[in-house]
Amino acid sequence: MSGHVPVPTEHPEVVHMASAATAPPPPASLKRIVAASLIGTTIEWYDFFLYGSAAALVFNKLFFPGSDPLVGTLLSFLTYAVGFAARPLGALVFGHYGDRLGRKKLLVLSLLLMGGATFAIGLLPTHSTVGSAAPVLLTTLRLVQGFALGGEWGGAVLLVSEHGDARRRGFWASWPQTGAPAGQLLATGVLSLLTAVLSDAAFVSWGWRIPFLLSGVLVIVGLWIRLSVDESPVFQQALARAEARSAAPDAVAEKLPLVSVLRHHWRDVLVAMGARMAENISYYVITAFILVYATTSAGVSRQTALNAVLIASAVHFAVIPAWGALSDRIGRRPVYLLGAAGVGLWMFPFFSLIDTGGFGNMILAVTVGLVLHGAMYAPQAAFFSEMFATRMRYSGASIGAQFASVAAGAPAPLIATALLSDYGNSTPISLYVIAAVVLTLIAVGAAKETRSRDLAAVDPVTDAEPAAARAADAPAV
Repeated sequence: MSGHVPVPTEHPEVVHMASAATAPPPPASLKRIVAASLIGTTIEWYDFFLYGSAAALVFNKLFFPGSDPLVGTLLSFLTYAVGFAARPLGALVFGHYGDRLGRKKLLVLSLLLMGGATFAIGLLPTHSTVGSAAPVLLTTLRLVQGFALGGEWGGAVLLVSEHGDARRRGFWASWPQTGAPAGQLLATGVLSLLTAVLSDAAFVSWGWRIPFLLSGVLVIVGLWIRLSVDESPVFQQALARAEARSAAPDAVAEKLPLVSVLRHHWRDVLVAMGARMAENISYYVITAFILVYATTSAGVSRQTALNAVLIASAVHFAVIPAWGALSDRIGRRPVYLLGAAGVGLWMFPFFSLIDTGGFGNMILAVTVGLVLHGAMYAPQAAFFSEMFATRMRYSGASIGAQFASVAAGAPAPLIATALLSDYGNSTPISLYVIAAVVLTLIAVGAAKETRSRDLAAVDPVTDAEPAAARAADAPAV
């Protein structure tokens, strides 16, 4: 069958898979690209989660002393939330230049910024040494972390999505997503080891600095791998077409990626933000707030709580590619909806199991929660990538994901801790997560399935492109 595909007005760049749209890259090349994205995201999430764990365990004592312990934890989580506030700015800046200059350059910069800020946190003086300057410096470095992470996620998943085999995009693009549990696993593992071999006094005095300083070594490894991969061919082709259009006599200046996203893809941005609500909030309740709840309400030791998160994160890492592969078979939406509904149903059993104080029950609670979370997180990379055109994809995916984090992940531990302080039990926290689940079910339920879209045949129809060129460039199937 041949002919032109009509272009839908609400998705001017979206087409379905063409028979020869993309040839999958050689397996060795694709695996190297996946490894580069995975290792980079693991390091960045290690840095980010390390701060969250330290905020729950020691920052309240070191940077906010003299407060009630729960109030100190609230203040500590407030600086944790500041990192999320910087993520939308990172999404805007990295998205803009990533759509103009390429994915690879911006990924290298994000890794340097994140690693440098994390290493510097390990050198910070505490409140007892420099007074109020300590939390100010901590907050500043947290802002740098958030800014870097706001640009990291979009670039990492796009680099794999735009290189990969279109028919297995959900599987391959889910591997950078495993960087989150891998980073959580690494951060929690290092902290768990240190708390096991050091006394509480030694850990609070100097032991907490070791994981932050290790970031410097990890960044060197990540840069070496990330610099070895090629730029996305899909982006290079789209850039060449854009440059050819701009050289035409009747060319109109190409609009900024942000403007194009808001003009052509504002519905997709809202869908992405809604999809992130349950995924983001549930993750930080399960992995960060749990360290507070288990130690203060359930009477569980810090070591036990850390070990439970450690084991569950390993399972989370293993199931994400499986969920991604399933999304290639049945679609992104069904898998995402299953995960969201499952997390909502699990919240009350989750806290009930933790309240027993048993280590096995805690492992079960966190593991099931993260397995269900993985059903949302795994297809998210391909799902968001497939929503947007190539020359605005970095901006669109990053904006949708990171702007939601300000309302979702940023305040989640803070809100959960405040609810625990006010009500003294987990019921309001469960209802809080369930409310987020409802928003996600509505957003994903209203979205269109994207599994059959071909990124290589995708190019935006912009105001800079003459009408004749639009017709000529329409892909054939």
